[in-house]
Amino acid sequence: MTNQTRSTTKLILGTALASASLMTAACAGRSSGPADTSYVARDVESLYGEAKRRLDSGQATLAAALFDEVERQHPYSPWARRAQLMSSFSYYVAKDYNKAIQSAQRFLQIHPGNKDAPYAFYLIALSYYEQISDVQRDQKVTEQALTALQEIDRRFPNSDYASDARLKIDLVRDHLAGKEMEIGRHYERAGRWIAAQIRFQNVVDNYQTTSHAPEALYRLTETSLALGIPDEAVKYAAVLGANYPGTEWYDKAYDLVQDHAAGVTPS
Repeated sequence: MTNQTRSTTKLILGTALASASLMTAACAGRSSGPADTSYVARDVESLYGEAKRRLDSGQATLAAALFDEVERQHPYSPWARRAQLMSSFSYYVAKDYNKAIQSAQRFLQIHPGNKDAPYAFYLIALSYYEQISDVQRDQKVTEQALTALQEIDRRFPNSDYASDARLKIDLVRDHLAGKEMEIGRHYERAGRWIAAQIRFQNVVDNYQTTSHAPEALYRLTETSLALGIPDEAVKYAAVLGANYPGTEWYDKAYDLVQDHAAGVTPS
C-alpha cells in the first residue's frame, strides 16, 4: 500500500470508529479489566469498555476476543452489534485478516441494512487488500480484493469508503496487470509465443488504463514478429504509437518494425 492510500485508510477508519470511542469512554474507566479473556460473566458496559481499553493500549488480539465475548454474553444487547464491528476492526489491526473478514461478514449477515454496513464492507475489502502478495505469487486474494472494492463502489458510490476504494481499485488492477505481464514474459523467454500473446492481449483488453499497457503492446509487436506475422506486428506498433507516443516502448517497437517489417501494411 502506498503512503497516500495508507493515510486515506487511517482517516476513514478513524472517522468510523470515533463514535464508538466516545460512547465507550465513560465505561472504559470503570474497570481495571482482566489479564485475559477468562469467561467470567460481566455487565455489558464493563466488558465492552475493557475491550476498548485493550484496543487503545495496542492489545488488538485480546481486544478482539473481548469484543467477541460481549456478543457471546449479551447477544441481544445493542452493544453486541457494535462489538461485532469492533471485533472485526481489532482483528484487522492485529493483522488477523481472515478473522476480520469473518467477523464483518457475520455482522452483514445479521444486520444487512444497518447504517454501519458500509464500514463492514470496507473492513472486508481492506482485509483482502492487505494480503496482496507480490506478482510472483498466486493472485487469488488480489482478485478477491478487487471484487470487494468494486462492491463498495457499486453499493455506496457517494461515500468516503467508495472514494478510497476507487483509488485502491486502480492499484489492484495495476497489480493484476503486472502479474499477467510477468507470466507473459516468462512464456516469451521460453519461446511459447502464442501463450505469451494471450497474456499480453489480456493486459491490452482488460487493463488498458494501467501502467503496463504500453509494454504489453510492445511485447505483442515482438511476439507477432517471432510468429512470422509482421502485419500484426505493425498493427500493434501503430496502436502503441497512437496511444503512447514518445514512450520508450514505442521507440523500441518502431525500431523493431523498421528492422523486420519495413513497408508492411497492418492487417
